[in-house]
Amino acid sequence: MITPRKHYVVLGLGTFGGALAVQLAENGCRVTGVDVSQSLVEAYKDQLYEAVIADASDRSAVEQLEVANADAVFISLGEDLSPSLLATLHVKEAGAKRIIVKGLTNEHGKILRALGVERVVFPEIEIARTLADQITWPNVLDYVPIDPEYSVVEITVPGALSGKSLLEADLRRRFKIWVIGIKDALTGKFHMFPGPDFRFNEDQLLVVVGKQDDLNKFREVK
Repeated sequence: MITPRKHYVVLGLGTFGGALAVQLAENGCRVTGVDVSQSLVEAYKDQLYEAVIADASDRSAVEQLEVANADAVFISLGEDLSPSLLATLHVKEAGAKRIIVKGLTNEHGKILRALGVERVVFPEIEIARTLADQITWPNVLDYVPIDPEYSVVEITVPGALSGKSLLEADLRRRFKIWVIGIKDALTGKFHMFPGPDFRFNEDQLLVVVGKQDDLNKFREVK
């Protein structure tokens, strides 16, 4: 059985929306890109399933897009709050399943959440935080927040743990973090939920979960 491609609608093909639409398309998704600018639509038409010239802040234009049939709708409409809010309202009323919007200010984000938006994205803030973490803790290779308190981090094994077993390292008591996997950087072999006798070496990567403050303390271990 062939799994149908996911269908996404991207309203706004500026820097963020355009890059998002192209990446979704490269990921094998069916993408409908929408922008009021003919030049932007022309620029992306060959990279997307379809590219439409339309004003996403206009109710009748949104209704023509059949957003209720899409797996999700992304909204990124420049630096003016009004078009973003109007498009969100129209998309919501048109029956969109999931709505993800590029936020402009904290107040904008609060209004969007009140409208029922699943996620408000602040790209500049998220990129800045990621870059700051990478510079501060170069041993942290990946970071995925899973709720307001807990995150999953992929981190190189600190030298202080090399040769120790998971039991001897006692990371739960010392740092209040849980090791959910260990990857051998040389062979790529992954050990899910290693046992207490599993021994660390400096060629391994740890996948750990914990609260942000506890993860920060563990990042400082050399």
